Amino acid sequence: MVIKMTNQDKEFYNYMGKFFGSRLVEKQINDRIYDDDSKQWYIALEEEKVTAFVSISKNTIKNIYSTKDKDLEKILKKVIKENEITYSTVTKIYIDVYKKCGFKVSSETEYKNFVIIYKENKEEKA
Repeated sequence: MVIKMTNQDKEFYNYMGKFFGSRLVEKQINDRIYDDDSKQWYIALEEEKVTAFVSISKNTIKNIYSTKDKDLEKILKKVIKENEITYSTVTKIYIDVYKKCGFKVSSETEYKNFVIIYKENKEEKA
């Protein structure tokens, strides 16, 4: 199941609290996770436990984490369908999942631990 929340939702910190400031998560994805007020969160749950999440702010993906690629795929397919995602700098470790879900990966900028992904617009194809 995929749910959408903000940090204003009553159950938000019950699901997401343990990810903020987690050195284990930071080491895995090479990124820190913050609970900014501007973010909307897509969260995959399995038996009330978070298996993946994506945060978005102003049509830019900010954070991505997953313990199960299939759950991250569900989220990203929902994200790409519901949002006009602009160029987003995200952790590199899920690059195959990004491509599988329809995101383009920019080859112009190469970071050690990050890639830039975006949703291709119909005008870009022409």
